Amino acid sequence: MEEEKKLYPFTFCSLQDEYPWGTEEFKLADLGYRDSLVRSGWLGGNSLSEVMDTYLDRVVGEDLYNWYGRQFPLCVRHLHIHGRMPLRVHPDDETAEQRYDFLGKEKLWYVLRAGKNARLMAGFRRDTDASECYARCLDGSVEQVLGIIAPHAGQCLYIPAGTPHAAEGDLEILEIAESSPMDFCLCDWGEGIHPDEFDPALTLADALDFINYRHFVAPLPSGERLIDTARMRVERLHLSAPLAISHEEGAAFVLYCCVHGAATAQLPLEGGGQLDFPLREGEVMLVPAECASYRLLPTGRDTLLLEASARYTETDPYINPDAEPVLPEDL
Repeated sequence: MEEEKKLYPFTFCSLQDEYPWGTEEFKLADLGYRDSLVRSGWLGGNSLSEVMDTYLDRVVGEDLYNWYGRQFPLCVRHLHIHGRMPLRVHPDDETAEQRYDFLGKEKLWYVLRAGKNARLMAGFRRDTDASECYARCLDGSVEQVLGIIAPHAGQCLYIPAGTPHAAEGDLEILEIAESSPMDFCLCDWGEGIHPDEFDPALTLADALDFINYRHFVAPLPSGERLIDTARMRVERLHLSAPLAISHEEGAAFVLYCCVHGAATAQLPLEGGGQLDFPLREGEVMLVPAECASYRLLPTGRDTLLLEASARYTETDPYINPDAEPVLPEDL
């Protein structure tokens, strides 16, 4: 009987969509309407959804597979912006599942480059309500109540569910998000919407009850850890020397997004030696959960990676885990 082949680190072919505001380049996607192809190796030419259908928890890890099933949990896009994006918002997992049978979404925007007139818009600069938001989205004046951020290269912005957001100017952003098509268009600034950008069923009126109308304060990252939530974790990794990585087989997959420089993932062979898998600037590498031990080596100057992984932590909203235990009084 032929020995079962081991999985290996994958890179992917990009998929691009052109819009009036710029280009949306999918670096890794399992969204149905966009499905990334493995670039090389014995699985080369297979889509990510096909790999998931065949290898299941060997790709993402047992715990994540038990929750997310056969859909890969994360999506990575490179946004090349030279205009103004329509204002958008995404729901949380509970809302998306109950209404649309999809995953919800949270996002991390990592600024790769910020040029002339670049701006990020996120959340509200003051408390507002559904009535004001609705009227301002219709007449295009919603920008007056949005939080405005002047971006710079290396800046990151965590965008929780319910947070209206957009970007404009000369700007490049790497987006790491939950794998979901759930983006609702709130305002097109009077410039019209490309027919392929949004599902016409996901309207402003449908989003009004899950938008967060409170004053938005962008969370600051803790050192090199850019985001650490119940759904995903992203860290910035300055790779200046070889790094040995080891975990329990099947624990979880890891994504590496190469922001600058280049790297190689080395997998040891049972009989000795290793196999090399290159990661170039602008590429995304998926290291499957089955790859329990490997090394990362920098092969370019000033190599900078974003390391991302999905997770699922479910807590009982009626239980405060930090509260002191209290015994009921005697009756």
